[in-house]
Amino acid sequence: MTQSASAGPSRFAAFSFVDRITLIDGLRRVTGTYTIPADVTVFPVSLVAEAIGQLAAWVAMSHVAFTRRPVAALAGATEVHSLPVAGQRLDLEVDIDSCDEDAIVYRGRASVDGTPVLTLSDTLGSMLDTDQFDDPARLAADFDVLTDQGCASGRFKGVEPPALQTTVHEPGVRVESELRVPDHADFFEDHFPRKPVYPATLLLNAMMQQASLLAADVMAGSLQVQRITHVKVRAFTEPGTQLTLFAESPKAVDDDSGLWVFKVGAVNAGRTIAGARIFFRSASKAATKSPSP
Repeated sequence: MTQSASAGPSRFAAFSFVDRITLIDGLRRVTGTYTIPADVTVFPVSLVAEAIGQLAAWVAMSHVAFTRRPVAALAGATEVHSLPVAGQRLDLEVDIDSCDEDAIVYRGRASVDGTPVLTLSDTLGSMLDTDQFDDPARLAADFDVLTDQGCASGRFKGVEPPALQTTVHEPGVRVESELRVPDHADFFEDHFPRKPVYPATLLLNAMMQQASLLAADVMAGSLQVQRITHVKVRAFTEPGTQLTLFAESPKAVDDDSGLWVFKVGAVNAGRTIAGARIFFRSASKAATKSPSP
């Protein structure tokens, strides 16, 4: 991935994925845009979900005068339709089912030139006091920019791929890896200025990579994440934390979809702090590997 400049991107640039809010229809619907910087060589699909979530978060924060903000999410289902590339503009839409000082419940989607990229459903963001994480006044000022002229694109400079060290690999059964969250990273400038927390979408991306190792054991051909369900993040992960990631229990979906599902999770000091089920599809007609002789 493209690395950040020596000075590093600043707040409202390092991990911000809404360039402009184009419509706010009360607490019913909001739309916006985000252009993936042309010089970012890889843009994980989990960051598309981050962009949708951030659009929902802006409306939720403005509704409560920036005293509260959503900082964690449960996502019932995510469908990945296609993979965006650098330079493309994401058109973002969020339908809000409910929003108050405790939580926002919403559905969302992203598309490029009318072609669906990703959809979120049954998503819940818990609201906590904003001043634990950021300056409410600065967030309000940023919101004014997004709803007026918008921000210049190209602010995001990429993120390092997760440094996974595989410690267990039982082919077709289970994979475990160690992930050390960096002590310092540009994305902490935005996530969050007063309380740095490893973004759940980057953790999800690392767990997808973990699952892909196990998928390659049982599936043939080029593999692509098709669906993610039961996403739960139960705790904040601070800088410097050592996590154990696992993927296990591969199972072919009992229909003609060609999908396989894998259970993934993240463990911190013996406690499971995140989990999901990830579905892969193979581009090959022979989606299942033949057993070894």
